[in-house]
Amino acid sequence: MQDKSLKLNSRFFPIIAIVGWFAVFLQLYLIILNRAASLSETIVRFFSFFTIQTNILVAICFTFLWLKPKSKWGLFFLKPKNATAITLYITIVGLVYNAILRFLWAPTGLQKVADELLHSVIPILVLLYWILFVPKKALEFKNIFPWLIFPAVYLVYTLIRGAFFSFYPYPFVDVVLLGYNLVLLNSFFMLLAFLFFGTLLIVIGKLRSRNLE
Repeated sequence: MQDKSLKLNSRFFPIIAIVGWFAVFLQLYLIILNRAASLSETIVRFFSFFTIQTNILVAICFTFLWLKPKSKWGLFFLKPKNATAITLYITIVGLVYNAILRFLWAPTGLQKVADELLHSVIPILVLLYWILFVPKKALEFKNIFPWLIFPAVYLVYTLIRGAFFSFYPYPFVDVVLLGYNLVLLNSFFMLLAFLFFGTLLIVIGKLRSRNLE
């Protein structure tokens, strides 16, 4: 059954893996090309974006599913709870960018290509893969709280590093601009968003599994 499932959805694996790595390396090239800080600081800042970390996670996931599906990591990413966690993270990336951040600037040329791939194309592809192919019957509501660890650690890292280097990758966590009270409130609402959409994915998964029975 697992081999049949792999055969059916394997077309998604190289597409998402290749598009994911292309988008990440294109964005890295552009941020280095247009850097306003030192090369080392620019690279650290690049990897400080939740968008980049999540897209790298997506690219790694689908690379293993494509090239090493029966390896330890391939089987890890194939597990429904892990595939759903990655889907949650990249979905939040797409939602936050398109609802809040898209209107703060107007990229052109290659930067627009990178932006659309990272924030729209890849989230849609991953969500489509999840809807069509990820088994959802085994998903449980208790899975949600481990899923919150990654965004929670990311927020803590961002605030600690920002306190030392005064760099905040997103305006809603910019302590210099907003102050700690508002940033902590925004962070709380962001974690609520992860909780809400994680719950929503599980509910959708359970309903879809029930309809397929």
